[in-house]
Parts: sequence; structure tokens; C-alpha cells
Amino acid sequence: MNLTVCEIFKSIQGESSFAGLPFTIVRLTGCNLRCTYCDTHYAWAEGEQMSVGDVVQAVEELGMKHVLVTGGEPLLQSSSLELIERLLMEQRIVLVETNGSMNISVLPEKAIAIMDIKCPGSGQSHMMDWGNLERLRPIDQVKFVVTDRRDYNWAAEICRKNLIGSCKEILMSTAFGRLSPRELADWMLYDNLEIRLQLQLHKQIWPDELRGV
Repeated sequence: MNLTVCEIFKSIQGESSFAGLPFTIVRLTGCNLRCTYCDTHYAWAEGEQMSVGDVVQAVEELGMKHVLVTGGEPLLQSSSLELIERLLMEQRIVLVETNGSMNISVLPEKAIAIMDIKCPGSGQSHMMDWGNLERLRPIDQVKFVVTDRRDYNWAAEICRKNLIGSCKEILMSTAFGRLSPRELADWMLYDNLEIRLQLQLHKQIWPDELRGV
């Protein structure tokens, strides 16, 4: 079984409740969305063919316990499920970053979904598979990327109606360069919105690097 792989590298995890931990990042090629703030355009098409076994070996050589499988959209490639299973069999902690447009029920039981809910400012909120809200498990996490106050209000309403109390981790961050974290923090505090504010930690550490971080 083959995969189209954009890049494999070690980094500090920049998002989710795992932020700050060393991770191996497996970035797969291909995405079905075109978000206005996308910072990984190169993953839409760039990549090389690798067998699942070769990817597992590359991860093993980097020596990290934690692995993030991301994209693009990793669930576009059916072989990604075999990769995730193989990594879990090696007793690794595996996160799968998915854009919310694909059915997450296909994920192996122990894989942790980090699922985007695309706000209107992304230009892609109409692509969401809203059935995923019912498919979320206690181990999964949801994140919103907010570009402005309209996005925030939209996301906050979804959190109150559908997520708070039923989802373990809800994360909200700003689209890099389009909204200040301070503004988002002020809105959250005013509303007593009890979710986690996250910054893209890797962009704070390596602000001048566009890839491989």
C-alpha cells in the first residue's frame, strides 16, 4: 500500500493540548479544501510515493513516541488508515489532524482526531461534515481558526450548543497575521467561554520557516 508523502520531520508540536511536546510530523499530500489562510499550499500537490512500511521506518528512525499525521487532508488517502494502525501497533501516540470534511469514524480506535471546524472566514465552512459532531469521542479534540469577530461569534455558538460538556478539548486560535491573540482572549474572557486558547507555537519558535516545522 502506497502513500503520497509531502514531508516527514521532527518538530515541536505547535497546536492541540499536546503543544510543546516533541513530535514526528508525517505530512501527506492532497487537500480537498482551499482555506483563505492556508499556510501549507505546497502540500496540495507536492510529494513522493512511499510504501506504508517505508513511512513507518522513517518515523522509527526519527525516534519520537508521538506522531502527528496531517496534510493536506490525510483521510483523502485510504492507505493513511493502514499507516495509523501500524504506528499504533508500535505503541506510539498518534494524532490525526483532519479538516472536518471527511467522516472521522473510519479512524482506528486509539488514534486521536484533531478536527477542524471551518469558520466562515476560511471560505470552506460549507464543506463541513456536520455528522462528525456526533462521531467525536472523548479522546478527540476540536479546533477553530478565527479570522475576525464574526468567526468568533459563529464558533462560540457552536461550542455552546454542540460541544461544551460533551467534548474533552475545544481549542480556538487566530488565523496567523489576521487577528491578534489578545483580541481573541478578550472576547473569550468577556463571554466566560471555557475553552482553550491556543497559539501556533511552532510559528513563534521558527517565524521565518515556511515548512519543516
